[in-house]
Amino acid sequence: MKAQSSATTPSRIAVGTAGTDPGGRPLGTLQAALGVVAFSLTFPATAWGLEGFGPWSLIAVRSVLAAAVAGACLLAVGVAPPERRHLPGLAVVGAGVVLGFPLLTTLALRTSTTAHAAVVVGLLPLTTALLSALRVGTRPSRTFWIAALAGAAAVIAFTVQQSGGALTSADAYLLAALLVCAAGYTEGGRLAGVMPGWQVIGWALVLCVPLTVPMAAVALTYEPVALTAHSVTGLLWVAMGSQFLGLVVWYRGMAAIGIPKASQLQLAQPLLTLVWSVLLLGEHLTVAAPLTAAAVLVCIAVTQRARG
Repeated sequence: MKAQSSATTPSRIAVGTAGTDPGGRPLGTLQAALGVVAFSLTFPATAWGLEGFGPWSLIAVRSVLAAAVAGACLLAVGVAPPERRHLPGLAVVGAGVVLGFPLLTTLALRTSTTAHAAVVVGLLPLTTALLSALRVGTRPSRTFWIAALAGAAAVIAFTVQQSGGALTSADAYLLAALLVCAAGYTEGGRLAGVMPGWQVIGWALVLCVPLTVPMAAVALTYEPVALTAHSVTGLLWVAMGSQFLGLVVWYRGMAAIGIPKASQLQLAQPLLTLVWSVLLLGEHLTVAAPLTAAAVLVCIAVTQRARG
């Protein structure tokens, strides 16, 4: 059994890092896109959650709930604990997408609108591709980089225009969130080449339990809680949709089509977030939205066709 496992590992790593499995690309693209849709609801759901929970309570409780579901799934399937050589990578995933990004963006959303916070997501694809090139050794083509930069520029211009061009005190949180999330995505995409994507985020959530459970206990003691339809719905979504299910399909998609190309699908995420913000939060958009959407979709099409 060990010989067979070691023989198949290199091919799985290749799929996870460079997207070299042509047969799995359509499904991988769909899975990554579903992850983007799930993530696009994170900021509006967080805004709802903050109506009834403090920022520290919201982050800790969402992680504990997601870890409970992930742990139950791992136990039900009988998944063996991860190998020691994978623990550092899982720690990076936990620090980036389980704790760092949710905490920093939640703190930012106390004073920032979802439209302004979307600038983080606009920069995330490019940052993820850059970290992927450094960490995993991927080398996308020049066409890929031109389209990625153009898409990122379009998203940044749109989100800055939506917020009136003013920088807020939340920008430091947003910049830090961008960096830690890109690191978590990159490491998670690499690990998804050697283990199923749902196990990557599942073990990352479980490994964070020694931190999140005490954090939840302390935060719930000091921060007031108001259980409303919005706050409970927001909490459940960020825990189940954003923190677990969204990351499951996202990491599976990255393993199939490669980290750089999957990351470029996130160029559509800020625009989806703004749509949800209008529908769920009552925010208003300008006529620039459809123009930016068209530009971003063109950039996504180019990056998906460009050879790495």
